[in-house]
Amino acid sequence: MARMNVLNLSGLPWMKAKRTHEGAPAKHISAEQELRRSVLACMLWEDQFYEDGVAIAGRIRELVPKVSAEKVAALAVEAREKMKLRHAPLLLVREMARLATHRQLVAETLLRVVQRADELSEFVALYWSEGKQPLSAQVKKGLAAAFTKFDEYALAKYNRASPVKLRDVLFLCHAKPVDAAQAELWKRLVAGELATPDTWEVALSAGAGVDKREAWERLLAENKLGALALLRNLRNMAEAKVDEQMVRTGLYRMKTERVLPFRFIAAARYAPRWEPELEKAMLRSLEGQARLPGKTVLLVDVSGSMDAPLSRRAEMRRNDAAYGLAVLLREIAEQVSIYSFSDKLVRVPSRQGFALRDALNASQPHSGTYLGKALSEIEEKYDHLIVITDEQSHDSVPNPKARGYVINVASFQNGVGYGKWVHIDGWSDSVIEYIRAAEPTLE
Repeated sequence: MARMNVLNLSGLPWMKAKRTHEGAPAKHISAEQELRRSVLACMLWEDQFYEDGVAIAGRIRELVPKVSAEKVAALAVEAREKMKLRHAPLLLVREMARLATHRQLVAETLLRVVQRADELSEFVALYWSEGKQPLSAQVKKGLAAAFTKFDEYALAKYNRASPVKLRDVLFLCHAKPVDAAQAELWKRLVAGELATPDTWEVALSAGAGVDKREAWERLLAENKLGALALLRNLRNMAEAKVDEQMVRTGLYRMKTERVLPFRFIAAARYAPRWEPELEKAMLRSLEGQARLPGKTVLLVDVSGSMDAPLSRRAEMRRNDAAYGLAVLLREIAEQVSIYSFSDKLVRVPSRQGFALRDALNASQPHSGTYLGKALSEIEEKYDHLIVITDEQSHDSVPNPKARGYVINVASFQNGVGYGKWVHIDGWSDSVIEYIRAAEPTLE
């Protein structure tokens, strides 16, 4: 875990004169807004294109005391349950535990945000990142309640040889089992006798003795790959020469309701042989979406900074997220016009699926970011204007002429999408929920 106390941010120049990383004036926003934008689009402790993860974590730490306990707790739960972030919610709860004004909500918030067994030990590692110290009563209470959530499969899957182990957390929080079966399970955890889980990681971890093709084909035949695991491993299956029809069948029957288009776009980048099946699955994931009424103008950032990984170890890129959101929003808009912007504004054909991705990507050179200029050149009338960007514009950004949204797919300190804009940080399925919530005409 990275240390949280490596920066003294209060005296840095950006605290006095707010600018984006490309020089445009940044809007002054409240501590709550700044905390929100730092958290919701944050792959914590991973280097970003403009800022490193430690700076983001340090800024979060400084902002938590400036925001009420109820709002910090709600943000932590939203970040975990809606935005599917893991480390940022844990950091928020850790910072709440430091504050007399916030710690009364620590136990119930920790219970909500711990949704994987390894997050129990990750939270303790974070708590001890500045040196070992006793866990507070609220932290013990929250960890103890969260420990009872997990069955043998979940505990065994994440029972790793890390500095803080699950058995350590069990001893530290003094959790009480809900019944005799759970008591026996925890005895096996302490003794190191949990049953080995049948996961794709375990199936392929035995090294040279494992026939990877056979392992993948067994997992596909037994339907033991979740949607995200299947999408993330398509390239590995191609390299192992897995039967292509088995992969097609797996893609056909995968559950897509919680998978956003950018996941399919990223998968197609590395496994193009299955692009037709990936597109069908992607369009299936978009079925049944309520329409956004009226005329929507969709403006997608294709500048150079968008062609960067979402995090240091991620294969998915920011433009994957942007193109995926464009595909999604194109499907829900009743009427839509689509543009790209970088050094100039370019009208893009309103195509469906991967064809829209290709049209956006090829629309112009991926260079600078002139969002203000692009907005000034849009002449058509609209009911909604949706901008998908990392917000790092070279120029000032005016208010929209009607209802306007900025969807930020990065986690930079200062941005341009405030004023009369509705600001959305992140790229999860909650993007559409936010837009619908902000639309009084939608039912």
